[in-house]
This record gives sequence, C-alpha cells and structure tokens, in this order.
Amino acid sequence: MPDAASYETLNCSVADGVAHIELSRPERLNALNKAMLLEINRAMDAAESDADVRAIVLSGAGKGFSSGFDLKEQMQRAPKGAQVWREILDLDFSTTMRFWRSPKPTIAAVHGPCVAGAFEMALACDITIAAEDAVFGEPELKFGAGIVTMLLPWMASPKHAKRIILSGQDRVGASLAMQMGLVSEVVPPGRHLETAMRIARNLAKMDPDLVVQTKKAIQRTYDVQGIEAALAAALDIDHAIESHGSPDKARFMDIARAESLQAALAWRASRFEEE
Repeated sequence: MPDAASYETLNCSVADGVAHIELSRPERLNALNKAMLLEINRAMDAAESDADVRAIVLSGAGKGFSSGFDLKEQMQRAPKGAQVWREILDLDFSTTMRFWRSPKPTIAAVHGPCVAGAFEMALACDITIAAEDAVFGEPELKFGAGIVTMLLPWMASPKHAKRIILSGQDRVGASLAMQMGLVSEVVPPGRHLETAMRIARNLAKMDPDLVVQTKKAIQRTYDVQGIEAALAAALDIDHAIESHGSPDKARFMDIARAESLQAALAWRASRFEEE
C-alpha cells in the first residue's frame, strides 16, 4: 500500500497479511467527504493489488466510526442538477460497495456513532465487530434525504429494515443490532479493533485462493437473488429524490447555512417526538 503519509484523511498500514484502513477526520467524527471517499478507493486499490494483503480491516479514529456522508461539505457545495447529483451519489455508492465487492474479506471494527452512509459501509463489510458503545441507524428521512446504498433490507427482516429506515432511527444500540443480524459480534468497549484484527490475522493464514473463491460463492447467493439490480434501482430512486429536492432538505440546509450545522441538527431533532 502507499505510504501512510500519502493520505490526508486516512491512516493506512499493513502487517501480518492485514491491511488496516482507519478513517481519520476525528474533528468531524470521520464524516465521509469527497476527499476521504477518493482516498478509500485508492487504499482499496492498493490493498486488493497487494499479494501480501489477505484481509482488510476498516475502523474509525477518535470518538466513533463515522457520522456518515459529510453534510457540512454538501451545505457548502450546494449541489444542484441531475448530472451533479449523479456524480456525487455514484461516488458515495461505489465507495461503499468496494467492501462488498472486494475479492478479499473485509471487516468493519465499529465503536461510537456509525450512521447513515457509514452504517451502509459497515453493512457492506463481510464481518462487522461492534463495541458495546456502538450506535447504528439511518436518519436520512428525518431531514429530507434518501438512502444511497439500500443494503439494510438485505441484512435485516423487513420489519426491522422498514422501522429503521422509514422512521429515521439513528440510536440502534449494538446489542439490538446484533439481534437484528446487523453485526457479527459485540465486544466490550475498546476491544472492537483488537477483535477485528485477530479475526483478520486468522483469515490471512488461510489459503488466499480458497478464501477468495469461497467469498465469491457466498456473494453469488445474493447475486442470484438480484442484489445488484435492486441496489442500482434504489440508487436511481435516491438520485431522483436528491435531484428534485425535498422541502425538508431545503429547510435543513437553509438553517445550516444561515446559522450552523448544529442548529440544523437541533431543528431536525425538535420536529420529532422521543421514541
């Protein structure tokens, strides 16, 4: 992989057959801006082309995994038009799906907030290890946005998936996420990365071709069920949502620009009853 110094938003390393990609914008709770998405793709290209790398671990620096796609950047860029939104959403979607489509096994090590686009990224990984303090969810509908990578219905029951997505839940705790089938294992606080790295090192000791071919066989099950076509259709719907624009999203962004992102988030929270 490229030297860690070549990344501005990631910390990357390779040891014992494992590539570790750490999201590193802790001052913004590792919000996924365009620069980070591009660097994730570079890091994945490097990990997948390195014969010494046999497993990939994704984690977040600081207080949490990630708050999702960067709303502050979107507020500043104020994207408009179908073509602009297509480019934004295609990058969001393709980066998330790198972890699903990677020939090598991918493991998410999650602590703290892991919501919206970041939740989708963790779902895209083959294995997700969650610390007890991890919190998951899809709050997009609460501020007039759609879902970029509609993986949740493939991971949870229809009742759970619809409850989280349609009501914009963003406080699903690790134990409940485990019950729903959204994570692979829950570990004590601070043990998520250690556990993920141990699993990855064990995977790295196996015949790499055997692991790659077996993952391909597993993914084929979902391909036969039509996952790629369903995700592409959902992405098209999200593109229509964002291109057209929602009054709720417009109001959210107006408040964010006039006051602050925190003020916009407070406005969003004030509209809904506690559940």
